[in-house]
Amino acid sequence: MVQNTVLLYRLYDVADEINLVLVEELLSVAKATTRLRLSRIPTKSIDIENPPVSVELGEGTIELAGVDYKVGYLARVYDLGVVSVLMRILLPQEVNYELVKRIALDLEKESGYERHFSDRLGELKKTLAPALVGKESNKLEEDFTVFFFTRWHDDWDPLPLLLGEEGPFSDWVRRDTLQNTFSYSPEDMIIITWDSALVFDSSGSTDLPDLLEFALSQLLELRYYDGLLTAEMEKMYQELDLAARGRGFSRLRRYRRIMSRLMGLVAEVTDITERIHNSIKVTEDIYYARIYSVALTLFRTRAWMDSIQRKVAVIQQNYSMLSDEIVTARATWLEVAIVLLIALEIVLGLLQLLG
Repeated sequence: MVQNTVLLYRLYDVADEINLVLVEELLSVAKATTRLRLSRIPTKSIDIENPPVSVELGEGTIELAGVDYKVGYLARVYDLGVVSVLMRILLPQEVNYELVKRIALDLEKESGYERHFSDRLGELKKTLAPALVGKESNKLEEDFTVFFFTRWHDDWDPLPLLLGEEGPFSDWVRRDTLQNTFSYSPEDMIIITWDSALVFDSSGSTDLPDLLEFALSQLLELRYYDGLLTAEMEKMYQELDLAARGRGFSRLRRYRRIMSRLMGLVAEVTDITERIHNSIKVTEDIYYARIYSVALTLFRTRAWMDSIQRKVAVIQQNYSMLSDEIVTARATWLEVAIVLLIALEIVLGLLQLLG
């Protein structure tokens, strides 16, 4: 449960996978850790296959447009290879809308505070190094902002906060920005856009921001594997072109090597996309399921998944083509061998007759 807060998320793709049991062991030496659990709905209503590990990273201050703000830091470590660093800008209990709007506008202009994220990520990666598997140099990241309130007034305008602009705004911009607004009761509301959200929850529950963060972690991993497939397809075509210049058994050996690598790649990507898809399932809570579904749509995870599936299909087609060519070549060589054996048998028969 939290007070009025601006939540700044930075999600980083740091490994192929992360051993969360080992993460807990490494972090618990100096800090308390917890596993993510949504508090407002029954456990059976949501299935998180391997809940991320959360750890507090201390407090500090940041300067925005000449004003110092107290902040707290939290990290979440996901088994799929993602680390999320969260900066919480603490607001007064009796929140002043103009103050929050000024923060929103300043965040769009300032960039110096970004080093606080990278500094904490660097420290965390050093601690977690034994738990990280593969992928050391990937630079992919996602950012997201949530304006969280325990009190909200109807005369406050959410658009300057969500868009980071003073306005005025056209009717079309207002309709488009507010089209994904949801409320379960008079005491809560959420507005979601592609890079920010506004959450009002009088109870102080952070379930909905946590749900959005989970969706962002899935988006980040899909982006990574889409990029991986793009690079692998380029490499595949280069290898096929090189192999085609070979002759006989040399060309077939190269084809077999390419096929072996492609088979491993398809198996890896199929496995990880299935894990991403199954990492969280909202089963019985219609409200949370609706918000999660809308978030995935806004983050375009379906488009990334479709792109991955198309590339996997192309790779599988090339695998089938190589397989057919190898089978055809083997059949041809077998026919040649049979003809040679028959010819040899005829020659030997003639020699016996002549002898």
